[in-house]
Amino acid sequence: MKDQLDTVLQANAGKFSDPYVTAKGETRASVALSNPQTLWFNTGTLCNIECENCYILSSPSNDALVYLTTAEVEDYLDQLETRKWGVREIAFTGGEPFMNPDMCSMARAALDRGYDVLILTNAMRPMMRKSVRADLSALISEYGDQLTLRISLDHWSPDVHDKERGKDAFSKTIDGMQWLSDQGARMAVAGRSVWAESDASAREGYARIFANFNFNIDAQDPAMTVLFPEMDENVEVPEITTDCWSILDKSPDAVMCSSSRMVVKRKGADKPAVLACTLLAYTPEFELGETLEEAEKDVQLNHPHCAKFCVLGGASCSA
Repeated sequence: MKDQLDTVLQANAGKFSDPYVTAKGETRASVALSNPQTLWFNTGTLCNIECENCYILSSPSNDALVYLTTAEVEDYLDQLETRKWGVREIAFTGGEPFMNPDMCSMARAALDRGYDVLILTNAMRPMMRKSVRADLSALISEYGDQLTLRISLDHWSPDVHDKERGKDAFSKTIDGMQWLSDQGARMAVAGRSVWAESDASAREGYARIFANFNFNIDAQDPAMTVLFPEMDENVEVPEITTDCWSILDKSPDAVMCSSSRMVVKRKGADKPAVLACTLLAYTPEFELGETLEEAEKDVQLNHPHCAKFCVLGGASCSA
């Protein structure tokens, strides 16, 4: 894992070293938590598969982030009420969230309090275990569209998807989606925009798949069919300065860390921690503390992902 993280430093040597000043001596941009809308929980980095390009290095053996428990999630839900953040959505990511035995219980805890809940999943074997299906079916029946399952479908072509995720991954995911559809679940899809095709062509491909399987997902809606840019850590990117906001005609309020935080639990840690970003689980300076109060501080955009993925790419993980 260290070798993969070191590629960031190699590609951008001399940059992203000082949290407040760029390599050229300019003031680095920062982002305030101005409108918190989503609190993310990373349920653990263990996954049933290992993708070629997983931004968080999930695999069947990576337990760098261990399973969160329902009690830990409830503690942060209590903190949300105390801090009055105004969050509307609780989101769960991994790893594969349904590897965590508390996944449905954690979702219920958030749903019971009136939050919209988003679960990112590959819809494969962990979700399709008999006990999980029983619990998930009950949640779908009770809470309806308050719960969204966003399915990782990297490409509309089985061959391209399987190249990333392994043999027969596409068909297994489609099986899971068909089961979710039969339950009446609200589904969305997360794909990648890295293939040699236009956005319009990609969405046409997804539309054909959704029509073929009668999935109620709008391929043209960017919130329902999310196409993420590739996070290539070997590509050199510019540092974001305070002047960039006016140059790019973009507001800091449009960047993901202005509206969200993520809770993780590191292997060996006594308590979970709150991170500035869902994408930077292994970068110590983006760990803000153990509580939501500590996590209210501004975030310095001192990482290549801040520039390429969020400011320049305009991406957001939320629904």
